[in-house]
Amino acid sequence: MEPVALIVPVVGMISTLIMVVLLRYYSNAERMAMIQKGLNPLENRNHRRITPDSTLKFGLLLLGAGLGLLIGSLLEEFWHFERDGVQASLIMIFGGGGLLLSYVIQMKNEKKEQE
Repeated sequence: MEPVALIVPVVGMISTLIMVVLLRYYSNAERMAMIQKGLNPLENRNHRRITPDSTLKFGLLLLGAGLGLLIGSLLEEFWHFERDGVQASLIMIFGGGGLLLSYVIQMKNEKKEQE
């Protein structure tokens, strides 16, 4: 077994462990600073709410990624277009298109709300 094949998983596990420890440390330090300032850290948590905008964005992203995967599969199946990365690139293109469409729809909705 080559040494690189052994080093990569070990470094990955160690870096993941270090990241988790540092995130916990800084989260605790932030809470302690809030307590010292007289704030209640439990009241001031950022709760992630599901909004229609985020649902639209996520839905269009998945729709675009699925469409890219479908078109990539059709290209490989029927036209024997067997280049590496066709499906991955189409997923990225159509996923990005879905995000752009989501942005356009959100801007139109914001304009209607302002009027």
